[in-house]
Amino acid sequence: MNAALIAGLRAQCGGPRDGALLRFSLGNALLEQGDHAAAVDEFRRAVSFDATYSAAWKLLGKACLGSGDATGAAEAWRQGIDVARQRGDKQAEKEMAVFLRRIEQKDPS
Repeated sequence: MNAALIAGLRAQCGGPRDGALLRFSLGNALLEQGDHAAAVDEFRRAVSFDATYSAAWKLLGKACLGSGDATGAAEAWRQGIDVARQRGDKQAEKEMAVFLRRIEQKDPS
């Protein structure tokens, strides 16, 4: 089913419904499938459509981490924390702060 979902979402990319939500949904489906690199691309597109989309920043960090890019994950979460603070999205802010602390504890440099 996930392959069909991904194909359906990809078919909408570049069309009139293309935007942050579509790219977030595609990134999420790719992340669930384990395709971290493709998920990173889609989450980056999502935040390029809407830089205030805190959920996209959160999952961008997870996708970066899954693809072995801890630095990219930390940067995504830092940006996401700033966005969440500005929007008053306390839950997303707390979650990303926890993820960021875990990364910083592993590599305190």
